[in-house]
Amino acid sequence: MSLAEELEGVAAAAAHHAGEAERLAAVLPTEPHSGTRVYLCAYEGEESGRTWLAVDDAGGPVADRGLVRDAVTIFATCELAEESAGGGDLEELQQQLVALRITESPEGIDEAEAAVLALQRVIGAPPQLATPQRLDAIGLAARELELALGGGLQPSPFAEAMRAGRDVVDALLLEVEGAYRGELR
Repeated sequence: MSLAEELEGVAAAAAHHAGEAERLAAVLPTEPHSGTRVYLCAYEGEESGRTWLAVDDAGGPVADRGLVRDAVTIFATCELAEESAGGGDLEELQQQLVALRITESPEGIDEAEAAVLALQRVIGAPPQLATPQRLDAIGLAARELELALGGGLQPSPFAEAMRAGRDVVDALLLEVEGAYRGELR
């Protein structure tokens, strides 16, 4: 079963947890620990605002605070990595490299173009499962691109963006825990 099909089933089960004036706005797939799927479900309502519930494969609520925190953290960190890798706009970078090839054809342009394509393949198209392995693969491909662009001796812009984005991850953790639809233990 594809991830998209899996998400459809989880969304159908998770929709039953919505209140009368709410709708299921998103289902975010994670696997914070090998073999443990957790789906972060965002619900939205006029009066309730945004609330959250983590569900398991069967659509049942997850009450383990540590597991919910791990799921939120890996999801937010993977999203941050996708948005930060290669400066955030891989298509634009690829176009710049093509233009550079045409106008100057500098040494190493083949490696740089190949590294952009490799990073695009790692990031892929949505939906994607947020896992520690995915995060590692994005980080590795981003570093390979930095090296291909001549950034071997400089601090990694990707690593700097990831450090700077820690506040975003923490903010999402606070939001989810503060607006969780069940009791976390």
